[in-house]
Amino acid sequence: MGTQQILLIVLSVIIVGVAIAVGISMFNNTAYNSNKTAVAADAQSYASQVVQYYKTPSSQGGANGVLAAGSEATIGAFIGWGADSTTNDNGAFTLSGVTDGAAGVVVITGVGTSVKDAKNPQIVATITFPAGTVTAVASDVAVP
Repeated sequence: MGTQQILLIVLSVIIVGVAIAVGISMFNNTAYNSNKTAVAADAQSYASQVVQYYKTPSSQGGANGVLAAGSEATIGAFIGWGADSTTNDNGAFTLSGVTDGAAGVVVITGVGTSVKDAKNPQIVATITFPAGTVTAVASDVAVP
């Protein structure tokens, strides 16, 4: 083989290696962003179920507009968790911040399973009562 052919082969190997590295990086970024989006969607769904619990009459197992009627475990059981936390394919979720009375705040924290730069995606959904408004904040937390 000539010098030119060897140089083209080496150059081709370098280009293919760089393309593979860029492809892997793009895949990891997309997987992380997809996991963050999935955790946010789950947190929003759970938040809407908490609002449903708040508005459901006590005769049907709800809070009847009073958060004192339920603890984290009670709300978790109503939305199908069985306790104050649950996990699924997207991440781990916890309920906290249940306060007494008609006014109050419930916080749902979801931590995703995907890892990027030693961090997991985190979504904190805050439900404010009696209005039932839901706000969600996305961030990254260090891998435990």
